[in-house]
Amino acid sequence: MDSLSQLTLGAAVSVAVMGRRTVVWKAALWGAVAGTLPDLDVLIDQGDAIRNMVLHRAESHSLFWLTLFSLPFAALVARLHGEFDWLRRWWLALWLALVTHPLLDAMTVYGTQLALPFSNHPFGVDSIFIIDLFYTLPLLVGLIWVLAARGSHWGRLANVAGLLLSTAYLAWSFAAQQHVAQIARASLAQQGIVVEQLLVTPTPFNTVLWRVVAITGDEYHEGFYSLLDAQPKMAFDRFPRGNALAAELQGIDGVQRLVAFTKGFYKLEQRGSRLLISDLRMGQEPNYSFTFAVAERHSPPVALAKPEQIAAALDIPRSLDWLWRRSLGERLPPPR
Repeated sequence: MDSLSQLTLGAAVSVAVMGRRTVVWKAALWGAVAGTLPDLDVLIDQGDAIRNMVLHRAESHSLFWLTLFSLPFAALVARLHGEFDWLRRWWLALWLALVTHPLLDAMTVYGTQLALPFSNHPFGVDSIFIIDLFYTLPLLVGLIWVLAARGSHWGRLANVAGLLLSTAYLAWSFAAQQHVAQIARASLAQQGIVVEQLLVTPTPFNTVLWRVVAITGDEYHEGFYSLLDAQPKMAFDRFPRGNALAAELQGIDGVQRLVAFTKGFYKLEQRGSRLLISDLRMGQEPNYSFTFAVAERHSPPVALAKPEQIAAALDIPRSLDWLWRRSLGERLPPPR
């Protein structure tokens, strides 16, 4: 999730756990720090654009490593404020602020390696977009209330209410995702499309309009469904995945990493003389958040010394207009 959501979640969790055992601003401050720390891995250059992508949300998001870090971190905070008698409570507060960060990230589609060092599987529930104000606002309002009220009873209740509402919104997003998945599978079956893999994920900033990607061998199908659509049916557009290029590119490290990280939701293509790989999970056809040039067309292809990320050519006003109108149930073709 975005930095504001993580900072606010960490602060709200810490305030709720510490209660009246410390001044409310201290609990909020250190919870916000704990909620932010895991994302500092973005400052590390892993060597190239693909490595920077797939190694984000790795060790710094591991539940194991964060748990080990939480005790000395809590001891430092408790000693700094002369509250060592409350070490156990500080430990619980900061451990929860730390581990809720990757657990929230795992609700998005990106991929969070929660189980390192035992497994590098990128977990993703795919049910919430990386920025969603309906998740963040309850947390933010509750936290501002408790800080403004200096930890009063009603302020603390508002903070807890914010945590409960934001968590309920996550549950709603998962339920909505499962509903859309059922409609997508039924629509695909009616159209005679045999699906190998199915992705159902929300479009930006909401959980009303959903994007569905169905992998079918050398092709993938993309469709959209709004919870406000009049009929529980979906239409799909079909696109090539470029599997013919797979054999030529399979020896390239960046390609291998991205194929594994996307769990098979990728496409290969040639643009001019360059060979590209795109992560199909983030963005929509033809503009994806993560597209990389990995080789030059020769016989055989020559891998680039470093993969180059290709910026998406978005018409933002047109895309936002389509997003709004399609969310309201208007059947519009996606902007291409």
